[in-house]
Amino acid sequence: VDIAGITRTLDMGAMVLLSPFGFSPTGEAFNLTMEEVATSVATALQADKLIFVTEVPGIRIDPTQPASEDNPIDTELPLAAAEKLLATLPTANLPTDIGFYLQHCVKACKNGVERSHIIPFAVDGAILLEVYVHDGIGTMVVDEKLESLREASEDDVGGILQLIEPFEKDGTLVKRSRTEIERDAGLYTVIEHDGVIFACAALYPYPESKTAEMAALTVSPDVQGQGDGERVLKRIEQRAKAAGLDSIFVLTTRTTHWFLKRGFVLVDPDWLPEARKRKYNWDRKSQVLVKKVS
Repeated sequence: VDIAGITRTLDMGAMVLLSPFGFSPTGEAFNLTMEEVATSVATALQADKLIFVTEVPGIRIDPTQPASEDNPIDTELPLAAAEKLLATLPTANLPTDIGFYLQHCVKACKNGVERSHIIPFAVDGAILLEVYVHDGIGTMVVDEKLESLREASEDDVGGILQLIEPFEKDGTLVKRSRTEIERDAGLYTVIEHDGVIFACAALYPYPESKTAEMAALTVSPDVQGQGDGERVLKRIEQRAKAAGLDSIFVLTTRTTHWFLKRGFVLVDPDWLPEARKRKYNWDRKSQVLVKKVS
């Protein structure tokens, strides 16, 4: 693979098209499959993604059974599971094309490509749906779990803004400027999946009162109901406890019952630390809820 030539062309802003012909040092020509070429080039480049746009819609949860509501496409397949599945394909009653594409996905991931995808060419916009929609449209083979729960950095500011903006517009959240989030980035906890932030919350400590405010708890509508809110809440509680605080509190106008179900209790706004009470918006009339963490 001519990595230098490909890289140089890409750096010029051009698209690289490769033929399926290979040549030996003696000039002998070989007719290769496009899948072999794509896998070899992606591996040599250590690409982030290898995408096969194919006649195969993806790998079903149980590939030995017909597609149904109970047997949908498996949108994310860990490498170990893909290897195990591949080992069963020769003896299973399956179309050979599934095993054919899957073996290239496995080979790519085992050799440094972070993700490899099988998506259907019959679906209009399949690449966009696979890359930009949370669950994608085909099957992605990945060497490690792509979802991570972690503390945010300045690199996450854009993703946090994109996540919370719709909730600011409908009044669920108080509007925060980019400058504020950049300043407070280290206070945020986020859930990231494949480079996209799907949940967040910030922890603002008031050490003199042994408490902290959890603010901007947000979960993307695309993944609500999957427990991400609880995961972020648990991490925030752990952070508060590690900081030597006794409790956390939230201010909300719309999600009181969600917090009550998770151990929070309603208190009067006068309970707030003096520094926070001075910033309390009496016109907004947010309810204050507190939870012990120690």
